[in-house]
Amino acid sequence: MIRKLVRQMLTAQILSSLTVSLCLMIDSIMIGRFLGEEAIAAYGLANPVLLFIGAIGSLLASGIQVVCARSLGRGSREETDAGFSSALALAAAVSVTFTAAVLLLRDPLAAVLGAGGAGALHGQTAGYLAGFSLGAPFSMGALVLVPFLQMAGESTLLIAAVLSMTVTDVALDLLNVTVFHGGMFGMGLASSVSYLVAVAVSLTYFLSRRNVFRFSRRLVTGKKLAELLKGGLPAGVSMASGVLLVFVMNRILQTAGGNAAVAAFAVVSTVGNVGGCIVTGTGGVSLTLSGIFYHEEDRAALRELIRLLCRSSAVLGLAVGAALVLAAPAAVGLFIPEAGEARTMAVLGLRLFSAGLIPCCVNAALKNLYLATGRVTLSEILSLAEGAVMPALSALILSLCFGTDGVWLYYAAGQLLTLTCLGLYIRRKTGQAPWRGDACLLLRDDFGVKPEDLMETEIRSLREVSEAAQAAERFCRQHGQSERTANRMALCIEEMAGNIVEHGFPQGKGPHHLSVRVLLKPGYWVLRFRDDCRAFDPVHYVPAEGQESLGIRLVLALAEEANYTYSLNLNNLTLRLRPDAQSGE
Repeated sequence: MIRKLVRQMLTAQILSSLTVSLCLMIDSIMIGRFLGEEAIAAYGLANPVLLFIGAIGSLLASGIQVVCARSLGRGSREETDAGFSSALALAAAVSVTFTAAVLLLRDPLAAVLGAGGAGALHGQTAGYLAGFSLGAPFSMGALVLVPFLQMAGESTLLIAAVLSMTVTDVALDLLNVTVFHGGMFGMGLASSVSYLVAVAVSLTYFLSRRNVFRFSRRLVTGKKLAELLKGGLPAGVSMASGVLLVFVMNRILQTAGGNAAVAAFAVVSTVGNVGGCIVTGTGGVSLTLSGIFYHEEDRAALRELIRLLCRSSAVLGLAVGAALVLAAPAAVGLFIPEAGEARTMAVLGLRLFSAGLIPCCVNAALKNLYLATGRVTLSEILSLAEGAVMPALSALILSLCFGTDGVWLYYAAGQLLTLTCLGLYIRRKTGQAPWRGDACLLLRDDFGVKPEDLMETEIRSLREVSEAAQAAERFCRQHGQSERTANRMALCIEEMAGNIVEHGFPQGKGPHHLSVRVLLKPGYWVLRFRDDCRAFDPVHYVPAEGQESLGIRLVLALAEEANYTYSLNLNNLTLRLRPDAQSGE
């Protein structure tokens, strides 16, 4: 089931990220072809401010994944709704403040970013900042809603929202340069409207009856806001590092190669972001699933997750890297049609950029794993190192040694240096090579359930339901439990798993999956059912009549505590059972 989850989530994450990157790339193409090289330079200079609002949105999105993955792992619906409510409230407040500040300060901002105090370059930079900032509430809203769509299993709607945004942006960009002649302000405004469309499409789920998240002002608390910010801080550090890196790279390249080098860097960054969608996808999947598996104390699942993500990083990194190398001249030609210094530098820069994709994917998977498993400081250090410090340091040293040509190795060198340092740290902490066992997870020795206290099984038929119930009964008896406790465990599996197979598996097309997990904790037992059938909440919506209703009510009566969540297109039911000796029965 983990392999299927990773494949589905990675596909959706990459496609949605790819479409957003294509949207930004189309903006650059339109600017380069219709507004000229100086306009591309203005777009590049404005990027740190655009990345700043993206950093805030990514911080919140990351915090959502950390906090809500924790509550989903625990099976707490109210905690998840509190995260949803608090995230929306904070996003609204921050984005409106950002819009007002940029509109008021766009001229001094353009000067600080390197566009000078007056002239065409200054005017274009300030104009783009003004147009883009009007859509900040919608761009922030789009970023914040993405993780909730993922957790709800609405990957198709997520892709539809991003595709709608792309189509809208292309159409408005064309209208701007051919009909309205709105210049750089018009280009920024087109992006703003496209984000509005993406939010409108997403809201078709959140305003529908099938929405599993509920907004409540009562659930917006300072404590939950603090949890979101703390959980998303490493992602905010990562995005802030990206802002800092763009600023430093613009300065280095402006000194080494002038405006042509800055324009080339804008092209490399934009096209590189398209290739970087595999990095975004890998990191997003790692953060969400690591959080759920960690709070389920599932060491084996975490190990399998990282193994699968590292394998996909190698395959996708090689494929996308090769495509960037081969397509570099054609891709750069879309932005800079005329031969010249800027075009030559952009082609070289894009080809060298591709060498850093594989180590960057691995870095993303690991740093988000550490964030989800509570190693926040390590995740923040990695975010700062791979996002700014190592690439900027590499660019500075290489520019001094090899001039402008050497700068373009900044990305690959920075990612490899970060990964090397992490490997040395893992070796020092664990005494093992990072690729040995689960050393790279950096988990506590006592983390998770001992293998002898855990039983897991996959069920595909009613016959296997009976076999699983008998195995659970033997498992309880082997741990010294009474016959009554063992029988109750077997009964819970027979009733719940039997209902899932009988009433859930025939629905839809293709095979279904049901996993049952039995584990012994100090003083109680935990029984977890996870299936990929249609959503059904047995805790709150038990049918009034029928044999399946009788079985479900019996199981809930036997359980001391029952929690249900629907996330990632999966039903998750967790039961807590007390052994007879400790329940007084």
